Amino acid sequence: MDAHMKRYAQALRRNATKEERRLWYDFLKAYPVQFRRQVVFGRYILDFYCAKAKLAVELDGSQHYQDEGPAQDAARSAYLQETYGIHVLRFTNLELQRQFEGVCQRIDMEVRRRSPSSVPCGDTFPP
Repeated sequence: MDAHMKRYAQALRRNATKEERRLWYDFLKAYPVQFRRQVVFGRYILDFYCAKAKLAVELDGSQHYQDEGPAQDAARSAYLQETYGIHVLRFTNLELQRQFEGVCQRIDMEVRRRSPSSVPCGDTFPP
């Protein structure tokens, strides 16, 4: 792994957005299938990654919807799928703020769909 990318990923973990912190501390950190934060894959850093499900969860701010943002995100998702077999789930920061439980349910559904049947089930949603 490139030393610069490693340092940048560490900085992103230390300086997470409020939406990233909420998703991590209120859902993913205690999720029964392990997720990791700010994981380097090639030339990209994934917000959240579940190795068991080969699933990335990305939280997108407004810059992702301006200018070249949508095309860059599509190319990134295609690269991750083709190179590593990683499926990318994208949510806007606004979605996370307004529909937190729905976002968590969608992540849980995708983990269950993409993981072996041995994935633990249970109450994984916040109250």
